[in-house]
Amino acid sequence: MKKEGFVSKVYRENPHLKPMLRHIQRSNGGKSVIRSRVEHVFADQTSQTGLFIRTVGITRATMRIRLANVVYNMRRLVFLERISAIA
Repeated sequence: MKKEGFVSKVYRENPHLKPMLRHIQRSNGGKSVIRSRVEHVFADQTSQTGLFIRTVGITRATMRIRLANVVYNMRRLVFLERISAIA
């Protein structure tokens, strides 16, 4: 991965019965921020739009995911516009 320029986004576990090193804690914290943002989007799409892909063919599945992303982005835009109008 390093040779190709990729960075691991997997959490490092705490050593058994030892305190976790400070740089590992910071690394896990940064990864947690990214993961939480992504997981909230997926959770919203599955709960609100009922996103469950059962299609024949990758083209139809891709289109369904894209449409779900458009719906999520539009709902998010409306939400942010309402908040900015209140403030």
